[in-house]
This record gives sequence, C-alpha cells and structure tokens, in this order.
Amino acid sequence: MLELFRNPKNLGRMDDANATATAGSLACGDMIAIYLKIDEKTQVIEKAQFESYGCAANIAAASLLTEMVKGKPLEEAWKISWVDISEELGGLPPIKYHCGVLAVGALRRAIRAYFKNREKPDWLPEGPTPEEKHALEEEKLMEMLARRYKIQVGKRG
Repeated sequence: MLELFRNPKNLGRMDDANATATAGSLACGDMIAIYLKIDEKTQVIEKAQFESYGCAANIAAASLLTEMVKGKPLEEAWKISWVDISEELGGLPPIKYHCGVLAVGALRRAIRAYFKNREKPDWLPEGPTPEEKHALEEEKLMEMLARRYKIQVGKRG
C-alpha cells in the first residue's frame, strides 16, 4: 500500500474523460474524483485517472482502483467491491475501510453518469446498490464529524 501512496498510478485530472464522479467530503478531507475514458462502441474503460484528497490509504485505494478497471468492460468494473480493493492492498485496517468504499462509490457514480443520457444496460441497477448506499452513509458521517469538530474547535477559541 505504501508504494501506491508514494508513487500513485494514474494520478491527475483527465480532460478527455467521458465519465467523471466524486465521492467523499472536502469538509473532513477524504475525497476521490474518478475520471474514465470509455470506448463508446465496446463500453470498455480505456483510461482511468483520479484525484484524491486524504490519507495514504485513500490515495492507494484510488490508485489501485484505476489500475483494476483499465481494459475492463463497464459491467465487469461495476462488480468491483471495496472488499476487493482492501484485499488487493493487503488488507486495510477497519478504520480505513471507508477509503475503499469511497473509491468504489466514485467509480459507480462515474458509471451511472456515463449512462445518464444513454440507454441503460440491463445489468445496471435502477436504484442505489448497498455499496452505493454505504458510500452515501460514509459521506454523511464525515460531514457530521467535520461539523462537530468545527464546533468543538470554535468553543476552544
């Protein structure tokens, strides 16, 4: 994991992306933006990049995810879970599970964004999956903790 943090792969904004999304909260510092370049005919991910604001595990999870999805059809990429990310990183500690959750959440949002004005495939669920709901819960929790921290810091000053 430390190698992916020190030397992340696919880091940076992608100007020619045809699917993008973010997951996380700038309020607490953990955020991942995913950029995908998808072949229109084959629906294969040709290129994947990310921007990450957060800890080493957050950067490593996003970097690994971009490597995992390159060359995969969207349907196959959709099936990647935060557990897959954690296992590939050698096992994230429980306190860092949210990093894999946010990476997968951003990926799934990007895939949904890709199909926003296109015909949706049969494999794409109509409503949010449990993993997508988990990402939303993580974001809400981070926002709540960030607000609580600001209130506590403000009381000290």
